[in-house]
Amino acid sequence: MGEIIFITGGVRSGKSDFALKLALEQSGDTLFVATALPIDEEMMKRIKKHQAKRPFHWETVEATHGSLEKFIPEQGEILCLDCLTLYVSRRLTEKISPEKILKEVKKAIEKIKVNFKLAIMVSNEVGWGLVPETSLGREFQDTLGRINQLVASLSDQVFLIICGIHLRLK
Repeated sequence: MGEIIFITGGVRSGKSDFALKLALEQSGDTLFVATALPIDEEMMKRIKKHQAKRPFHWETVEATHGSLEKFIPEQGEILCLDCLTLYVSRRLTEKISPEKILKEVKKAIEKIKVNFKLAIMVSNEVGWGLVPETSLGREFQDTLGRINQLVASLSDQVFLIICGIHLRLK
């Protein structure tokens, strides 16, 4: 069974940089699973900035449609997934129920644990802000909060990133 490291924290806290650092410290082939959708020019700039930080020899899979599990191969060494936040957002806007999204993430984790020696997964912490004004915003916050709890419970290590500083929780 492979190891899972879960990294959470606020927006622009340094989660992705910490995940890359951990992945770069490993020996073996790395698969990067990217979940961002290039929906506008600003998002394209963010994506390009993230891409420029990754080593050219890493394989990248763009998980931009459908269930997360289908983007996880049957075997590999190191997997870096950035991020669950954008995955959940996309699936909710595709009208997928929170319960189904939770099941999709659980199935993906089960597949990762069997097929990879190490997985590093990134997500935003959503419980420290305001309660969203819209029902979709509240559904997103509730769904991601439940998924973060699930992933943390199934992870071997959990880190909270605040102001670029990592704090090991588990």
